[in-house]
Amino acid sequence: MNQTLSPAQLGAYFDRIGYSGSQQATSETLHALHRLHPQVIPFENLDALLGRTPRLDLASVFEKLVSARRGGYCYEHNLLFRAVLDTLGFETTGLAARVLWNDPAAMTPRTHMMLLVETPDNTWLADVGFGSMTLSAPLLFDAGREQATPHEPFRLDLIERGDFLLQVKLGDTWRPIYRFDLEPQFPADYAMANHYVSTYPESIFVDHLIVARVMPGQRQTLFDTTLTQRGEAESKRELTSAEELRGALQDTFGLALTASNSDARREAAVGGLDAVLERIVRLSASIASIASIAS
Repeated sequence: MNQTLSPAQLGAYFDRIGYSGSQQATSETLHALHRLHPQVIPFENLDALLGRTPRLDLASVFEKLVSARRGGYCYEHNLLFRAVLDTLGFETTGLAARVLWNDPAAMTPRTHMMLLVETPDNTWLADVGFGSMTLSAPLLFDAGREQATPHEPFRLDLIERGDFLLQVKLGDTWRPIYRFDLEPQFPADYAMANHYVSTYPESIFVDHLIVARVMPGQRQTLFDTTLTQRGEAESKRELTSAEELRGALQDTFGLALTASNSDARREAAVGGLDAVLERIVRLSASIASIASIAS
């Protein structure tokens, strides 16, 4: 049985993302929520960097992403988004994908979560938690059709063995993001994948800082110490201290990292973060030094 939010929780979520529109389970409502959610709630992997496996029960996800004003990765984002949609009366199915974004030739495990959403008029792919290429609008489940979003064009293609391929158009080039089928996933499936990506030594989430936010007309991404802004043009800036990294997490991405006197849970949630940020700065500096010597 799908999980739903209480009226108070739903109101708090709407306040968090700045939504005051219709609560009818329509395509228009789905588009509005899908646009706002990733603008306000960033993608981030701080828990995995701190050696913690994120909890995927709805109460914990709500507390982290809404009450504590943090972000999360795909399971957390899409579990919360699914609960919102289910509360409003949408029909949703949890799916899983093999990520191809930086390794298009690989047959990776199914470690990404997204949603199939039914409205009275259409079927949609919804995904508010894919880091640097998070969708800013749901996609019609219509294979082979180029679809505009508030950001890049996307396309779903039907490929071998009945799998679907999600691609994004960057410039004149279509780049693969992930492949998936329509087999429904259950909490146990996501629990296993969540444990894997947050603990496996070679998981990108264990060793690298990854933060992303979809802004109107642009994307903000932080990978380790490189802060990238992509819009009509692309700009990059290297952050050279833990203080700069913490400042970017708070100011650029809107993460609440400092506790008030009445809310100590926020500081406890990111305890030890400065040491992790200092390690990332040192490692990035070492890599840059080796690269300069090699060149």
